[in-house]
Amino acid sequence: MFFLAEHRRHPQFWEGVRDQTSVAMGIAAWGLMTGVAMVKSGLSVAEALLMTFIVFAGSAQLAAIPMMAAGAPLWVILAAAFCVNLRFVVFSAHLRPYFMHLPRWKRLASGYVTGDLSYVFFARRYPHPGTTPEAIAEQQAYLMGNCGVNYVAWMVASVVGIVLANAIPTEWGLGFAGILALLGVLSSLATSPLRMVSAGVAGAAAVVAWALPLKLNILVAIASAVAICLVLEKMTPPQPPTGARHV
Repeated sequence: MFFLAEHRRHPQFWEGVRDQTSVAMGIAAWGLMTGVAMVKSGLSVAEALLMTFIVFAGSAQLAAIPMMAAGAPLWVILAAAFCVNLRFVVFSAHLRPYFMHLPRWKRLASGYVTGDLSYVFFARRYPHPGTTPEAIAEQQAYLMGNCGVNYVAWMVASVVGIVLANAIPTEWGLGFAGILALLGVLSSLATSPLRMVSAGVAGAAAVVAWALPLKLNILVAIASAVAICLVLEKMTPPQPPTGARHV
């Protein structure tokens, strides 16, 4: 999808490439650690490669891997992955006006390759959907250039981690490197007070519920953060539109 010639010819495609390149090392570190973690958790190389190319969701993979290794029931693994990826429902709802005019296969392909930081860069650059064919083409080209770098960085690093997992000593601290990569992604997403509160609540809840079996503290953290944010949103008075005059 993101390598279509119609996108590559547009200058905004390369703007998207440049923006995502600035965080590609963090994405690669995360992908490398995830690839190693899958093999170290007991998956075969073929199974790990299959999971990487089908799932393409690092946080869901990291949530599911320890549960799979612990022999958790399938419903628990699916519930954890579903909760971790709920943010993509919000992303999709926001991006719907931008891409609803596309054929279904293009919408599916765009949704598959759009990651967290690709969405952040795109939403920051284009706060409103394009209203002309030129503006729509520009937005599509930018997102696909951005997603292209994200996809390649993740997949290459993840495959390297899978193939070399048994040759990489655990003393290298790849788990800690993965945590640092995740913290970098988290910091880039904490762009509002509400997001900062949700991150703090989720972190605190995960630590408090650490003793729960089957890594259920992850579900507790997600549920706590979502509940707190819903309450805070209801308590926050609506802001007047920009430029509105007060009588």
